[in-house]
Amino acid sequence: MTCRAAAFLAGILALALTADLEAYLKLGYPLGDRVIALRWSDMPVRYYVTGRGVAGVTAAALEERVAAGFATWGAGSNVVVSGQFGGFVAAEPDVDDGLTVVGFRTRDDLDHVLGATSFTVDDMSGRLVEADIFLNSRFPWSVSSGGESGRYDVQSIATHEIGHLLGLSHSALGETTVAGGGRTVQAKAAVMFPIAYPSGNIRDRALTPDDEAAIADVYGTLDARRTLGSITGRVTANGAGVFGAHVVAFSPATGVSIGGFTLSRDGQYVIGGLPSGFYIVRAEPLDDADLDSFFDDSAPVTLGFSPAYAATLVGVPEGGAASAPDIKVTPK
Repeated sequence: MTCRAAAFLAGILALALTADLEAYLKLGYPLGDRVIALRWSDMPVRYYVTGRGVAGVTAAALEERVAAGFATWGAGSNVVVSGQFGGFVAAEPDVDDGLTVVGFRTRDDLDHVLGATSFTVDDMSGRLVEADIFLNSRFPWSVSSGGESGRYDVQSIATHEIGHLLGLSHSALGETTVAGGGRTVQAKAAVMFPIAYPSGNIRDRALTPDDEAAIADVYGTLDARRTLGSITGRVTANGAGVFGAHVVAFSPATGVSIGGFTLSRDGQYVIGGLPSGFYIVRAEPLDDADLDSFFDDSAPVTLGFSPAYAATLVGVPEGGAASAPDIKVTPK
C-alpha cells in the first residue's frame, strides 16, 4: 500500500521527533515508532513534465528550468544528486500514478502558494515511490534570464521545490515582515527558507552555504563525511531542554551561517555539513516565520525565550564532531 503526503512552499509539514538527531529539518514518514527520512535510494531521479505551458512559459522551457534546478542541487563535488528527464506526458502532477511529474496546475484555493511538492510513500517500508511538483498557474511566471518584473521566476521556485523532492524541509535563515495579511521576505540566506522572494527576483537560482550543508547531510559522498564536521549541544531553560529552538553556527572567518534545530525534548541539536574552523553558536526562538512552516501542531515548540550564545567559540575538526557548551536561554 502507498500513502500520499504534500509539502507546500508557504507552509510545509512538520518533521518528526526521532531518537536520531539531524542537522536539518528533513521530510519524513512515520513508520511504527520511527520516522523514515524521505530520500531517493538511487540516482538519477527520473522525472517527467506535463506537456502544457502557461502564458510566457512553454512546457519545453519549464523542463529546461527543472533540469537547471536539479543541476544546481547536484553541482557540489561532495554530493551525489542528479535528475533525468523522461519525456513530456499528459499526466498531471499530484496524481498517484508511479511517475514523478513536474507541471503547472491552477489552484485558486491556494492563493499564497506558488508551488508544492507531494509524495507517494510505501507505507510498509517507508520507501519513496514518487514525488510530484506543481507550480500554481494562478500566478504569472517567467523564464527570462534576468527575471521579469511582476512575474515569478520558474527556475527559482522549481529549485526550492526540488529541494523538497530530494527530502529537505525548510531553513529558518531569513527575516520577514508581516503586512497585508502575509509575510514578506526582507532577507534570507537559504533557498529552502519557506517564503519566496517577491516577483522578478532570481536569487533563489543559486544555493547558499546553508542549502549546501543540508544537501550534503542527505546525499554527501564519503569524501564529504571525511572533510566536513558537526557541532552537537543542548539548549536549556532553567535546566530543562528547549524543543524547536533555531540554532545557528556562524563562522567569523568566512561570514557564513548554517542553521539547525533542537529536535528532542532534552534540547539536543546537531548542526552538520560544517567546514573545519571556529564557530559562534547562537540559539533563538522560531518567531520570525509561521510555525507550521517547520513543525506540526502537536510539536512542543518553545517560543518564549531570549536569544543566547554558547559561552565559548566552538572548534570543528575535519570529519569530526565538536561538543558545544549548553546554551542557557532565559524564559520571557
